Amino acid sequence: MSAVREPEQIPVTLLTGFLGSGKTTLLNQLVRQPELADALVIVNEFGEMALDHLLMVHRREQTVLELGGGCLCCNVRTDLVEVLRDAPWRFARQGRRQFRRVVIETTGLADPVPIVHTLLGHPDVAGRYVLDGVVTTVDLATAQASLDRHEEAVRQVAIADVLLLTKDDLVEDAARAALEQRLRRLNPAAPRHRVRHGQVPAAALLGLGLFSVQGKQPDVVGWLNEEAYLPLPAAPAFAFQLGMRQLEAQAAAPDPNRHDDHVQAFCFRIEEPIAEQVLGLWLDTLVGMLGPALLRIKGIVHVQGQAGPLVVHAVQQLFHPAQALPAWPDDDRGSRLVFITRDVEPALITQTFEAFRTSAALRPVSSGVWPPQALGPA
Repeated sequence: MSAVREPEQIPVTLLTGFLGSGKTTLLNQLVRQPELADALVIVNEFGEMALDHLLMVHRREQTVLELGGGCLCCNVRTDLVEVLRDAPWRFARQGRRQFRRVVIETTGLADPVPIVHTLLGHPDVAGRYVLDGVVTTVDLATAQASLDRHEEAVRQVAIADVLLLTKDDLVEDAARAALEQRLRRLNPAAPRHRVRHGQVPAAALLGLGLFSVQGKQPDVVGWLNEEAYLPLPAAPAFAFQLGMRQLEAQAAAPDPNRHDDHVQAFCFRIEEPIAEQVLGLWLDTLVGMLGPALLRIKGIVHVQGQAGPLVVHAVQQLFHPAQALPAWPDDDRGSRLVFITRDVEPALITQTFEAFRTSAALRPVSSGVWPPQALGPA
């Protein structure tokens, strides 16, 4: 087996962030850098009169497409699918595609989860493109209010692979520290970079996915970033690890008016190898019970009889087909799954797993997750 993505798959970076957080300024700087010189840039505008694409300063090699008249997470997702489906031949010369990657800038009001869902699961998109990462800009001056009032802002932060903190010069140290603590509770694993005037190396925002560069060995440890979730001692058979979100909740009652009080990020760990049908039944049950409350799941799993781990990645109800890695990234053979959820307690995850693990009446599974897919011939 070979742990690389297929050559035809095109990496996609999703750039999101709430209104006024600096996405267009950032994009203007990024497209000047060599890493994005041959990128296809898709800008989503909300409303009848589009402005952001007129503010874009881009090189001649790049193509900037505007999707207007609505938000990508709502009524123009069909347009996005059509653009991505047709782009390889629409932007081709002499039969050769003229772009190596795609950058999608969403509106400030967009919920990124349905867009990621489309990239991972739509039959016209998933086979040709691969999600490279979700980049979220956060306005340090206004983010506290946005997170309090708008669930979309919370989701943008919660599923990000990297957070870019803008307008650093407009806030006091105490306010900055309070916001960074809040962001850490929402998304412990996402690196945070302070950005002024959109200046950030493109390399820091690319290659965030597990299989984001052709020929690159998968960086499972970096992708999962288990260390970001404060670990608790493992029980003999299984244990779960809680992030700061749960530990601090013991000292302060949640504010029902804050959207992020509903979002939790934690890592579930299982020390013993898992029977494949137990794993399949458990994940199918979680999806059936929780559905949209499962914002994101990613992890590596030790399945009985498998030499290497399986990679699991899901957004809401959609599981990307599990993929078998040829080898473990280190000496740790425990299964590790990161959950970002809404109104789901970690205890529910552990209880459902234990119920299936100890059950004597298991049946074979047939679902969209299993059987796992190999990653191509060696």
